[in-house]
Amino acid sequence: MRKLRETIHIYHTNDLHSHLENWPSIHHFLSERRKEHASDASLTLDIGDHVDRSNIYTEGTLGKGNVKLLNDAQYDYATIGNNEGITLSHEELDSLYEQAKFEVIVSNFTDLEGNIPRWVKPYKIHQTASGIRIGIIAATADYSVYYEKLGWRLQDPLPRLQAVADQISPHVDVLICMSHLGKSKDEELCELIPSLDLILGAHTHHLFEDGKMFGNTLQAATGKFGMYVGYVNLEYDHSLKRVVSKKAVVFPTSELPAPKNAGHTRKEWEKIGKEQLSYAVFTSNSILEKEWFNHSGLANFFGKALLSYTNADCAMFPAGIFLTDLPKGPVTAWNLHQCLPHPINPCIVTLSGAELLEVIELAKNDKWPNLEVKGLGFRGKYLGAILYERIEEDVDGKPLIKGEPLMLNETYRLATLDMFTFGFFFPSFKTAKKQYIMPETIRDVVKWYGIKEQQDKCRA
Repeated sequence: MRKLRETIHIYHTNDLHSHLENWPSIHHFLSERRKEHASDASLTLDIGDHVDRSNIYTEGTLGKGNVKLLNDAQYDYATIGNNEGITLSHEELDSLYEQAKFEVIVSNFTDLEGNIPRWVKPYKIHQTASGIRIGIIAATADYSVYYEKLGWRLQDPLPRLQAVADQISPHVDVLICMSHLGKSKDEELCELIPSLDLILGAHTHHLFEDGKMFGNTLQAATGKFGMYVGYVNLEYDHSLKRVVSKKAVVFPTSELPAPKNAGHTRKEWEKIGKEQLSYAVFTSNSILEKEWFNHSGLANFFGKALLSYTNADCAMFPAGIFLTDLPKGPVTAWNLHQCLPHPINPCIVTLSGAELLEVIELAKNDKWPNLEVKGLGFRGKYLGAILYERIEEDVDGKPLIKGEPLMLNETYRLATLDMFTFGFFFPSFKTAKKQYIMPETIRDVVKWYGIKEQQDKCRA
């Protein structure tokens, strides 16, 4: 006989960013809790950015190792974050979930022709053993410019979610959204779709320790880096045909028991990643040393690489991007990854001379070199000195571009990093014409230039 009231147990993670030091504990915890709920309905969901190529295991497997981890932990559904969506090439993302044993739900994602890829579901109606129909919709953050460069198209997430919710609402008893949109968008979503029972949030790394009610909708989120596992308890009344109680809590992973083999498992992941990246990509005639607060051999090499790759007039970048030296002799893909683990792309910004002068003046901010940068794709610690290629000053301190005085009415193409174009550092970049170079990361540029130099020397 069916119970009058039934509990639905939902476990969720978000924004792990390949911080796999916490994963053995998360996996063990989910396995144990699943046993406790064997006679009840339960779901395990990931809300995106599980992948982060700054991790050696993720880079070595191009994210497929992360998919295996989700498989092994018996996740039911996942959505994509911007780290899955725009740090992999079109082909790499298209094949990422080939071995997934869970389903990937993204309501606002298609190819450039408007076709939904074979590995994506725009929604899911999950039916429990007792017949409760749980509708799941999902959306990822609107980085349209980046996605289109990679051959994908995003629909405006909020109206798209509303359309999908309207489509499936007559056919479901519970409505859940996996939202990789951020805290403020989730609040808009609560107002737009008041029929939502639950929003599982992500992207802005916000944490709701006990959930947060907004109208009829419960919001739940677990911060970042696998520091917490989220749990939501929904009580469904079969006679009323609706959810009558909603509760959310989080479990700190630091307080969860870790399996005995956790240390060995983490070392194995690192070993797999390093083995996959052990091949030499080019040979260097000397050690290329980093220096965060001044010029260095490595910065000089990178500046020339960036200009050669982009064919821009000049270049600007922060010294803090270099995390290690590059060795003399064979430079492996692992060496490059250790030096430049950031999912950062090159970008060409077109500026007037007056705008470029403003940028150069802003870059003199003496607080910036010691600024600890979080996000924007940056995976280092300090921003470091702002360095230039083909930008220098004459004896009077006036800027020279390619050895000639900067002309205010001239147009210049500045090669830089996409992290600088979001308006935080240089406001003029936000509205300037920009050419994002994708899917190449800055380490791909160094690799290309190292190979080019080696070939040029062989021909000489």
